[in-house]
Amino acid sequence: MYIGHFTKKRLPLLVLVILVAGWVVADERRAPRPQFKADEGAGVFFDKLEDAFRSGPPDLARMRAAEKQAAAQQMAASSEGAAGEESGGSDSWAKLITPNSIEDEVKRIRLHYDTVVSTPASFNGGGYLEARLDLSVLATLFAVIADYSGEIRWKKDAPAARDLIARTAYNCKAGSTQVYNEAKLRKVDLEDLVSGGGISARDGEAANDWSSIVDRSPLMEYLELLVETLEDGVRDEKTYKSEVDSVKRNAELLSMVGEVLVQEGMDESDDEDYTGLSDAMTQESVGVVKAIGRDDYDAVRQGVAKIRQRCDACHEQYR
Repeated sequence: MYIGHFTKKRLPLLVLVILVAGWVVADERRAPRPQFKADEGAGVFFDKLEDAFRSGPPDLARMRAAEKQAAAQQMAASSEGAAGEESGGSDSWAKLITPNSIEDEVKRIRLHYDTVVSTPASFNGGGYLEARLDLSVLATLFAVIADYSGEIRWKKDAPAARDLIARTAYNCKAGSTQVYNEAKLRKVDLEDLVSGGGISARDGEAANDWSSIVDRSPLMEYLELLVETLEDGVRDEKTYKSEVDSVKRNAELLSMVGEVLVQEGMDESDDEDYTGLSDAMTQESVGVVKAIGRDDYDAVRQGVAKIRQRCDACHEQYR
């Protein structure tokens, strides 16, 4: 009777004592809590969650409305095609590249840029060079958008985006905490712009001043990447058939870059030999796009080979 009484009355208390003792022992085995200085995360982490959102926390209704607006703009741009001569702007761009190709490239580069501006250590360790290339191309694309005839997405915000991005691209010639923080701001701007929120910034200059928009060096690096991607896309007919949309977009981008390189204010834009080589590359790129329209693989492949020849000839004389 006594044992049974003890079991009923005292056993739960005994179990509790054993569990508490186990927790105490386990707690003693834990590593001490790390200590951080109050300002150690400054410039890396936001003080409050709300600070991470430039225009306030995400709003589902606003996001859906932005998506509908973007879809409507996309349909309008597609219907205009490359002609687009009804509204203001230069129709020379519309003859070389479609709105879809420009918009797709902005989105592609923006996604890559997000991975480049991730941590200060990786950025300052060499990521700033990738950031400079991405931002230089984006500044070029927004300059073309600002001067594009017909309907195209982001046209209203393009001058401000062009100037902000071009300034940061110039500063990305070296890595530092200050440049990294500026690059992060451009990351937020691009996210807002692509999602349909626009850019909360000063108005940009009305006309394109190419001498302050982009340097020739990153443009030539971008051009080389486009040519290499084109060559990969036409190495055989099966690959070409599966990547024809990408081939067409890259050929249009090449023709756009060729036109940018001869704009007033760009290096060597007053050199007839240089502009002749650039114009020839532009025309070869236009020829590739036309061959794609005819579904003529042989002509496409020959056109890409001629583009490579033009690039090599230019590199022999100009660096």
